[in-house]
Amino acid sequence: MKLRYFAVFLIFGFTAAKAQTNPFEFRKDHDAILVKDMDASVKFYKEVLGLEEIPINGLPDYIRWFRLGDKVQIHLIESEDIPETIKGAHMSLSTAKLGELMAFLETNSIPFENWPGEANTTNTRPDGVKQIYLQDPDGYWIEINNNSL
Repeated sequence: MKLRYFAVFLIFGFTAAKAQTNPFEFRKDHDAILVKDMDASVKFYKEVLGLEEIPINGLPDYIRWFRLGDKVQIHLIESEDIPETIKGAHMSLSTAKLGELMAFLETNSIPFENWPGEANTTNTRPDGVKQIYLQDPDGYWIEINNNSL
């Protein structure tokens, strides 16, 4: 009898623990950022980061959408009210082609740095992931790393 209760306890305990880990199955959908100059921002997200613009009929001209390879989106919204930016509050993207990206940025004179602020180089996080940081036209910091998760 005790063994049956123990088995029920184990099954219930495992189910409850599993249910508490993202019980609503959240996935990233999009980030929205405010930009002052839509044309400059569109150029950056298309030509520097190479993101695909999503044509959405019916959106006003001051909103543009972009899609990453995993279908997560970045929404640009033109506004005069741009928040102050700090490096610690950043968007993070991952690529297996970090070296190629760095060469592209250097060739096109697009500044980037590591976390401590040293130009044109990476740093390595404690988990072994290499990362760089760059800023978009409005000063938003973007981390780009080689995390393969």
